[in-house]
Amino acid sequence: CRAGRLDRMAVPGRRPSRHPHGIPRLRQVVLAMALRATVFKAELQVSDMDRGYYHDHSLTVARHPSENDERMMVRLLAFALHADEALVFGNKIGNENEPDLWKKDLTGAIELWIDVGQPDEKQVRKACGRSRQVFVYATGGHSADVWWGQAAKGLEAAKNLTVMSLPAAAPAAFAAMAQRSMKLQFTIQDGQAWVSDGNNTVHLVLRPLLRPS
Repeated sequence: CRAGRLDRMAVPGRRPSRHPHGIPRLRQVVLAMALRATVFKAELQVSDMDRGYYHDHSLTVARHPSENDERMMVRLLAFALHADEALVFGNKIGNENEPDLWKKDLTGAIELWIDVGQPDEKQVRKACGRSRQVFVYATGGHSADVWWGQAAKGLEAAKNLTVMSLPAAAPAAFAAMAQRSMKLQFTIQDGQAWVSDGNNTVHLVLRPLLRPS
C-alpha cells in the first residue's frame, strides 16, 4: 500500500481520526514504529560478595530512542546489583505501570521493583504499594540531591523503599564502556561496585539516601 494512501486504511465509509495537529491516527502508529529501539548484547560476570552470588548473565538490552547510553548502563548496573534469573527489564519509558527492572514470583506478584534516575514521587509511592521491595538508584549528582530533597517528605514513611545515590561522574564513566556487544565484570562488596570491560575499571560507592524503616 502506498504511503500516500495510509490515511485511507480505515473503516470503510469513515474518515480516519486525527491528532489535534492534523496527523491521521494510523500514520501516527507508522511513525511510532519507525522509532525503533537500539539493541545491545551484554555478557555480565557478576561476583557479589555481599549476597554470595556468582553467576554469568547473557542480556539483551533495548535502548529506547529517547534514552542515552548513560541511563542504559545504569540499568545494567542495577541489574548486576540485584542479579537473578527472574530479574527482567521493564518497559519503563513512557509507561508508568512498569519499572526499569522487576522480578515477579510464580503468581505474578511483584517481589522487586527497581527504577533509575529521578522517578516521580507519586509513581514511587504507587510502586511501594504494589511491590514487596522497591529500589531507586538516583543519578544526576547535585540534581539528585535536589530531587530527593523534594521527594523525601512523601517517601520517608515507606517501609519497603531503598534509595541509593550514584556518584555524579559514574553514569558518564559507564557510558564510555557501552558497545553494541559488550562483556562486563561486576564485583560488588560492602556497598561498593567495581565495573570492568577488560580495558578500564570504574569504581563507585553507593550513598544511601533512604533504607527501609
